[in-house]
Order: sequence, then structure tokens, then C-alpha cells
Amino acid sequence: MGGPDAPDDLELGHRTQVWLATSDHPDALTSGGYWFHRQQRRPHEAVHDRAFQDRLMAALAAETGVRLPAMP
Repeated sequence: MGGPDAPDDLELGHRTQVWLATSDHPDALTSGGYWFHRQQRRPHEAVHDRAFQDRLMAALAAETGVRLPAMP
């Protein structure tokens, strides 16, 4: 995934992870979250939609033959 149509600069791809792992900046000391270029982002609304997640897991199980245990 690269070349002139890539969605981001490959050289910048690792910098947020390095910053989160090594920085003393208060933002970098938080736990969890979604990050892009040192900015925290809101996750897609589907992460809160249990029915969507169940459908996704069922589709993945049908495709791969691997069924993960149900979450409580």
C-alpha cells in the first residue's frame, strides 16, 4: 500500500506510535484511544453498535471457518 495514491506518507506512519511510546506529553500518557498524526480521533460509531459487531463476526466466521467465543 503505497505509491502516489497512498492515503498517507509512509515515512509519517510510525511517528505517532513512537511519540505515544516515548513522550512525556500529557496526551501521550493516556491509555487507549484512536490516534492519527498525534491527534486523538473519535472512533467510528459502529464500535458502539453491538448488532453490527455481531453481524461482522458472523460474516468473518463464515468466511474463515473460525468462530470466536461470544463476549458477555
